[in-house]
Amino acid sequence: MRPQVAIAGAAESDLGEVGPGFTPADLMAQASLRALDDCGLTVADVDGLFASTSQLPMATLSLGAALGIRPRYSDSTQIGGSSTIAQLDHARAAIASGLCDVALIAYGSTQRSVGRASASIQEISEYEAPYRPTLPVSAYALAAARHMYEFATTPQQLAEVAVSARKWAQLNEHAWSRGPLTVEDVLNAPRICEPLGVRDCCLVTDGGGAIVVVSSERAQTLRQPPVYLLGAGQAHWHRHISEMPDLVRTAASESGGRAFAEAGLGPAEVDVLGLYDAFTITPILFLEDLGFCPKGEGGAFVECGRTAPGGALAVNTNGGGLSYQHPGMYGMLLLIEVVRQLRGDCGERQVANCHVGLAHGNGGVLSSQCTALLGDATTI
Repeated sequence: MRPQVAIAGAAESDLGEVGPGFTPADLMAQASLRALDDCGLTVADVDGLFASTSQLPMATLSLGAALGIRPRYSDSTQIGGSSTIAQLDHARAAIASGLCDVALIAYGSTQRSVGRASASIQEISEYEAPYRPTLPVSAYALAAARHMYEFATTPQQLAEVAVSARKWAQLNEHAWSRGPLTVEDVLNAPRICEPLGVRDCCLVTDGGGAIVVVSSERAQTLRQPPVYLLGAGQAHWHRHISEMPDLVRTAASESGGRAFAEAGLGPAEVDVLGLYDAFTITPILFLEDLGFCPKGEGGAFVECGRTAPGGALAVNTNGGGLSYQHPGMYGMLLLIEVVRQLRGDCGERQVANCHVGLAHGNGGVLSSQCTALLGDATTI
């Protein structure tokens, strides 16, 4: 089946530490204007508004007011770091059903400037609260510890994920952390919650991004080469980590399966991956659950620079949330990177012969999982 929609524009706001005086709505608006300019459209063309941020409970209302948009369709889905990819799927449905023609999807966060405690509401389970967990680190540490117990995954293998991300970041002038990083550096870094140390955990930055989604036909008339949505899937099994049915098996197995089935593709046909990497354990879990390696073999899979520049599989080519940027929720930025790879716009870090990309978002504590398969013109 011919893809119904395509991403026609993509851009980020200012990133890193934007300083006082900026709000999440400011960053969403900034990224939105850049994304619209990227594809040659204007605010007046937008009739579908999609936005998410942990700091604004009515994100599309704030963004609409900031840009002067009066949309006929609005979606403020908030399921954590997978929200943007879920909204891409929702935008497809809205465009296909005639609810809107030009969908603007935006995200913004001032987490670094205002402090993490002020940037997100902590929803702690009443069953977990007596143990005073440091969330979300404690939750992901449980998953990492269980993976080590069940599959003999090692701290060194977790560290390989961080080292691979840093090597990609060193090819990206916009990455927050670009200094040398070795496996030993990761292992010797201060511990946060065993088995995770500082270098196993994502950055804390400000930033935002936006994409513009239109019908496949309209995308072909705009400024940039279209990036088509080939397939998408969503799934969630729990809210809190104590409710998770299995600490090492995530709902990505369902969201990924649905996306691959719709696209008529398999993992072997994917050229570049954007995987949510808030912690070093998450890419390992998602490589397994999305079918790039068998369950339990994710640790071995990432050894020896396999996902680093020059490796067999390109993962998080901008440096990921571990070394590039991580403004509260990372889904938008990983999606934008996959779009840029498929356009061939990544310069020194460009993956050769890149035609199919996978973007996977994770929300909550391994809770919501959303997968999108994207392709360039050669895939339709």
